[in-house]
Amino acid sequence: MKEKTLRPVSGFWVIALIVICLGGGIYGASQEYVAVPLILFALAAVLCTSITVVQPNKSVVVTFFGQYVGTISSSGLWAVIPFSIRKTVSLRVRNFNSVKLKVNDVEGNPIEIAAVIVFKVINSAKALFDVDKYMAFVEIQSETALRHVASKYPYDNFNESGMSLRANADEIAKELATELQERLSLSGVEVIEARLTHLAYSTEIASTMLQRQQASAILSARQIIVEGAVGMVDLAIRQLKESGVVELDEERKAAMINNLMVAIVSERGASPVINAGSLY
Repeated sequence: MKEKTLRPVSGFWVIALIVICLGGGIYGASQEYVAVPLILFALAAVLCTSITVVQPNKSVVVTFFGQYVGTISSSGLWAVIPFSIRKTVSLRVRNFNSVKLKVNDVEGNPIEIAAVIVFKVINSAKALFDVDKYMAFVEIQSETALRHVASKYPYDNFNESGMSLRANADEIAKELATELQERLSLSGVEVIEARLTHLAYSTEIASTMLQRQQASAILSARQIIVEGAVGMVDLAIRQLKESGVVELDEERKAAMINNLMVAIVSERGASPVINAGSLY
């Protein structure tokens, strides 16, 4: 369905013509004419059916005996074909908040996800004639697209490679908007923005996944601590060697490395033990 722009007649001229017809009919009736007043009153009644008002950011789709005539997009008072059917379509920007959907991510974990879709109608003819109730069409297709995108990625990527729903929210939103536009182009709707508003593990696995996230965070922190400890120990040994404060053989180096690693990596503060004797 291609939208056709209808260029209607100004409604003020038609209203003026209606007033003239009514005035002429009243004058003819006062002169005891019969046919002329009836004709003028009938013409005025017919012209009244052509008057239509178009509000700002709305359009009116005109059909005449089942035939699509055109769309009026300019706001104001207009006159169209008498006895035609006019349906108003809002062109304003609207939001659609999806319900919380329970879907499985690519790893099979049940998650809860929801999104907000910002859209507007750009083709009134398609919105009315190509789909049945375009608002319901937008809602169903939005939830379908959200399910499809959510099932393509994991909730969280513990391997730190690839995209995930939690870490790549902007990329997921762009992909969701692109897929939605492909699905909703049939209904004459333009998707302005799509954003995730809710993302969480389902209640039955939420505690387990929380423990997994905590374990992963602890391992990552330990790895950073160990890497830093190794660097600090290496720096300490090299500075002692360069300054010549003390000569360390391999056994003393091993003992020093062991003590420093324990002191740095340990979760609790180290308690030093003073050794007054010899290592040997």
